[in-house]
Amino acid sequence: MVDTQGAGAVQGRPAVLDGPGVRVSDPRELVVGYLDWYRETLLRKIDGLSDAQLRTPVEPLGWSPLGMVKHLGWVERRWMRWGFAAEDLVACLPGGDKVEWGIPAEEPADRVIAAYLDEVGRSRSLAARADLAERARIGGRFRTPDQTPSLGRILFHLLQEYARHVGQLDVARELIDGTTGE
Repeated sequence: MVDTQGAGAVQGRPAVLDGPGVRVSDPRELVVGYLDWYRETLLRKIDGLSDAQLRTPVEPLGWSPLGMVKHLGWVERRWMRWGFAAEDLVACLPGGDKVEWGIPAEEPADRVIAAYLDEVGRSRSLAARADLAERARIGGRFRTPDQTPSLGRILFHLLQEYARHVGQLDVARELIDGTTGE
């Protein structure tokens, strides 16, 4: 029976929301909190999969769960390090999407996850040192001042990337072994 105390409330239990706490209203805390929640959810979605399940492209989607992790590591890199910080780095793998989403047999799963976590750590560090209104630096992804979005805009873009891709990973996981949920 649904309780009228709040969305998602079940009789006898309080409503449970994803992301930051229900009392959080600060825009920075909200966007960073939800972004971190989706980053954690990505890892929860792959937890318990065998190495073969992590690596095998899911049909009809055409990509593997580990490929999604690798892709999101590159998304973090492109938007935060190359985009916001204008670091001089490789932003896209030679070979395009096929390589960015692909997992060669010799590439260990733990190395892919470690590379992803490294990019997340770098993104968090960059975001922690800047105000949401701070504009991206010129020289990396953005070549002119009129192209530079604010950190808040970049974080919001990352948030929507994660929301979309974690939803896709939810479908992939259900196709793999029937597991569903937040």
